[in-house]
Amino acid sequence: MSEERRVVLIGGHGKVALLAAPKLVERGFAVDSLIRNPAHSEEITETGANPVVLDIENADVEQLTEAFTGAHAIVFSAGAGGGSPERTVAVDFDAAVRSMEAAKQAGVSRFVMVSYSRALVDVDNLDPESSFYTYAKAKHDADAVLRDTDLEYTILGPGALTLEPATKKLVIADESGNIDGAPASSETGKASRDNVAEVITHVVDTKAAVRQTVNFYDGSTPIAEAIS
Repeated sequence: MSEERRVVLIGGHGKVALLAAPKLVERGFAVDSLIRNPAHSEEITETGANPVVLDIENADVEQLTEAFTGAHAIVFSAGAGGGSPERTVAVDFDAAVRSMEAAKQAGVSRFVMVSYSRALVDVDNLDPESSFYTYAKAKHDADAVLRDTDLEYTILGPGALTLEPATKKLVIADESGNIDGAPASSETGKASRDNVAEVITHVVDTKAAVRQTVNFYDGSTPIAEAIS
């Protein structure tokens, strides 16, 4: 397999990355899944990906650059998962920014960021004392840094994540996560993790939505039609 077709999945043991890895492999990519815990290696191997033990919370730019060199694309799908505010900042912002710098140093221009549908606006609407605020700000700020780079980024903003199987169909939301100018409801504002994995695979494989932010929920338009 040529190096040009290698994808590095950051947050390789996350639910979305575990679903994305086999889809990328099926499209002909070699996948390196970065994981913190070596005990997860077998689970990664079962997806068809190659487990790479590298703790992104503590890895420096040089270590990340080494892991990225020769890759076709980087997919940042890591998250602190509602841990402490300090760890949320360390993973969702600091590690994300180091990953962008490492991608540049490694000469990998394609960078796909998994964010969330209201990342652009929540930071202006939430109470800073809210338990969600630290996460919202970390994602908002990481997305802003990415938009200021020269990378061929795509920022993906799914809605509330579910465990439903992929329908491979979406509805595209605006930059605030609204549909037709109205906020999504608890029902319409959902996105299955499996659909997110399908979207990651689509934008990596087709180079769709370069230097764009794509907010979406489960809907009725086929992915390839919704994101061209």
